[in-house]
Amino acid sequence: MIRPLLSLAFVCLIGSQSSYGQFRKYSNEFLNIGAGARGLGMGGAQVASTEDGTAGYWNPAGLVGVKDHPSLNLMHAEYFAGIGKYDYGSVAIPLSDQKRTIGLSILRFAVDDIPNTLFLVEPDGSINYNNIRSFSSADYAFLFSYAQTIKKTENKMMSFGVNAKVIHRVVGSFAKAWGFGIDAGFQMQTKKWKLGVVGKDITTTFNAWTFSFTDQEKEVLYLTNNDIPVKSTEMTAPTLILGAAYNFTLNKHLNLLAELNLNTTFDGKRNEVISTNPVSIDPRIGVELGYKSLIFVRGGVYNFQKALADGDTLNQKKVWIYQPGIGAGFKLKHVAIDYAFTNLANQSNPLYTHIFSLRLDLVRKKEN
Repeated sequence: MIRPLLSLAFVCLIGSQSSYGQFRKYSNEFLNIGAGARGLGMGGAQVASTEDGTAGYWNPAGLVGVKDHPSLNLMHAEYFAGIGKYDYGSVAIPLSDQKRTIGLSILRFAVDDIPNTLFLVEPDGSINYNNIRSFSSADYAFLFSYAQTIKKTENKMMSFGVNAKVIHRVVGSFAKAWGFGIDAGFQMQTKKWKLGVVGKDITTTFNAWTFSFTDQEKEVLYLTNNDIPVKSTEMTAPTLILGAAYNFTLNKHLNLLAELNLNTTFDGKRNEVISTNPVSIDPRIGVELGYKSLIFVRGGVYNFQKALADGDTLNQKKVWIYQPGIGAGFKLKHVAIDYAFTNLANQSNPLYTHIFSLRLDLVRKKEN
């Protein structure tokens, strides 16, 4: 376990330092929303315990938990009263030797009907609201995953996995970007303990932007003292996530899973629990109470930040805030439906949303 941890940590740290000045904080943030209502209900604490089709997002090493039949996962969420739409889908296919699994995950976050006010003001200075047009902004990610069991005994299992991800971002007809990155993960499981580590964007992930404006649009930008964008490259620094989970057997019917993740970034000081330059750490804590492996209740917290206290009129007192999540789910044979109620910001900002996800094992009918 120590060797994979050190290897991934070394790659993340060296990769981030080699071209630190080129990185943008919070680049490709849509990739940090999550996948599946189970994970979101547990506050995103999934690196050690994920073992279904959503593992392609959380930790590709967990895909080896998909056995016998392909697994299909679907999720939909809406934010800001339906203005922002987030969709996730994945399929995981175990290979015939039951030691390797391949997967494909697709994520899309889009905001529609954004007002384009470039031509709001006429040449004579009058305002013409009929000139307002709308456009959409959409972010896509395609994750191609491979996972393999590297050791399996009666009491222990070890696996690793990798993602090759392709990113495509579109802002109306003005801008487009293509990007590429690689993730790598490792898991070790015993009867009670589950340990995991994943390095995201370990080779750094880039977005190469191109811009396209008409002559008329360029003229408006020039006359309003706005810069006309040119080709650019946006870099995403590596992230290292360490996770540990433990199974508590309460009785023959009840089981409690508790997991802690440490999300470590290398792109400079952030407003997090551990904040240094260039390393910052954001803990994620999640629990799942299961009854007969059929019904589940979940909870989690993450995104801890220091903010000004609401009642402090002098704006001097700071308090810790966090992003909460709760959820539930049930599993019946080859079908699982999960629900999460989570906040897009933090517990003091009422931007909650309802999230549903479906997991379906694609079982072939037996021939007569």
